[in-house]
Amino acid sequence: MPQARNQRIESEIQRVLAALIAREVKDPRVGNVTITAVRMAADKATAKIFFTPFASMNPPEQVRTGLTRAAGFLRGELGRRLGLRHAPRLEFVFDDSAVGAERLASLIERAVAGDRAHAQAPAEPDAAPAAPDPASDADIPRR
Repeated sequence: MPQARNQRIESEIQRVLAALIAREVKDPRVGNVTITAVRMAADKATAKIFFTPFASMNPPEQVRTGLTRAAGFLRGELGRRLGLRHAPRLEFVFDDSAVGAERLASLIERAVAGDRAHAQAPAEPDAAPAAPDPASDADIPRR
């Protein structure tokens, strides 16, 4: 039962944070951010917020810095909007699973293309069995 409650709280935090970041955070380092997941600690004191910058001009580390600077504001608003007595401390973590998935897809694509190229390449003719050399037939008795 407590695990289901945690999952509901995590999904609500994700929903509210996505809206808050999109509408309320004015830091130019943040830009468009997708909140991919929220994981709360068992004691509900901290929440790890996994994010992915969406078409951002800033590197993920700068986006994380901007989000960390806005964490106090976000925590307060989160507590108010969700009616939480104690809002969790927010830790922002860059979610690089999309980058890893893209790299993996690229590797798979290259492997498949290599297999296709190998299958479509004209097969080299196998060496035909050599015809017997008449000069080497000296050992065979003739009739």
